[in-house]
Amino acid sequence: SKKIEYQFGELLCSIFPTLILVAQMVPSLSLLYYYGLMNLDSNLTVKVTGHQWYWSYEFSDIPGLEFDSYMKSVDQLELGEPRLLEVDNRCVVPCDINVRFCITSGDVIHSWALPSMSIKLDAMSGILSTVSYSFPTVGVFYGQCSE
Repeated sequence: SKKIEYQFGELLCSIFPTLILVAQMVPSLSLLYYYGLMNLDSNLTVKVTGHQWYWSYEFSDIPGLEFDSYMKSVDQLELGEPRLLEVDNRCVVPCDINVRFCITSGDVIHSWALPSMSIKLDAMSGILSTVSYSFPTVGVFYGQCSE
């Protein structure tokens, strides 16, 4: 009699957590699928490669448009430019269109971030991380490596 009670208790302790995990998995998979489709629907693709001390940008939809972006040193800054954020070549993208950023690294682990837009993606060698974003307004949004 006690053995049957224990087996029933073990069965409940196995089935109940499994049902909770399945209930969490179904919405997560649908969101992942939707996010994957959203990344396919982009008007412009920018490949971002992190290197030690600089970023490389390549616009794959515009042949030949690629450049490196180095942070300006203190002696290169003009009055009013923010220290540790201003670069020599800014990445300019249009607003109100879906831009896909494909982020990777050429050497060590980096983290490409646009804090004012709440975007942060890890850049690792051999792995391509993607994010799609539509900039709602025209402006200068400072990015940084946050790792």
